Amino acid sequence: MASSQHVVPKGDGWAVRRAGSARSSGVYKDEQAAISAARGIARNQGSDVYIHGQNGRILTRETYAKPTSNSKG
Repeated sequence: MASSQHVVPKGDGWAVRRAGSARSSGVYKDEQAAISAARGIARNQGSDVYIHGQNGRILTRETYAKPTSNSKG
């Protein structure tokens, strides 16, 4: 499974960060924008999203299956 995505508080906004990475893949002004971005990455990779609260604790985990190719050829 690909690395999970974490939505974490960062300053006045929210960051999306890959598990084990010190760098953010994106920083957003509101939590919903960060969650949406993390879900998109997780859908593409077939991984998990962990949504953290302001205190840093994990509130929610979402799991996405790796997309399958429906093309016949």
